[in-house]
Amino acid sequence: MPKQIDHEKRREQIAQATWRVISERGMEGATVRNIAAEAGLSLGALRHYFSTQDELLAYSMKLVKERVTARIREILSLDLPPREKFIRTILELVPMNRENMVEMEVWFAFTAYFRHKPGRFDMQDDGVYLGLQKLMDYAEQNGLLPASIDKELETEKLYALVDGLALHAYMQPQRLDGPRLERVLIHHLSGLMAAEKQSDAPDRRS
Repeated sequence: MPKQIDHEKRREQIAQATWRVISERGMEGATVRNIAAEAGLSLGALRHYFSTQDELLAYSMKLVKERVTARIREILSLDLPPREKFIRTILELVPMNRENMVEMEVWFAFTAYFRHKPGRFDMQDDGVYLGLQKLMDYAEQNGLLPASIDKELETEKLYALVDGLALHAYMQPQRLDGPRLERVLIHHLSGLMAAEKQSDAPDRRS
């Protein structure tokens, strides 16, 4: 019997080969020929799964987002204390290890590539801001934040911190490695949540 090939699995393998090519050679090196060679396929075989280069790149970009989303959903499904779940989910948004770094690196490359292509720029929306809004709602609902907090402002600050750390880790990985990223984020989040105790503390000056 002929060997059955899982079409979607093969597309994912090609997308992962695309990530590796971009990580090693940049978008300039992400030619169909180079990607086919990395995936161990002929050009004809690759075109069976993706008819154009843009179709392949768009799928590869979408797969990055799906991978990150799946890891976050897994954390949210765990039976963890709200504080730990809140922190662990946010840590998933920065490149804590080599796998995360490659995903972030290719996402930046895809974003720049598709930015000026008609009908494609919406793909650069990684969903981080919306996700942080939901996480701040979760933290508030579970009593992790002070009642007086300006949640919209704190969400913007957290978004800027997450994006800034990700970019700095990409540009200066030796200086800003995983453990340092974790310390910076936990320090910020602990300060944010510690404000609850301060704001709720009774006034002892009277």
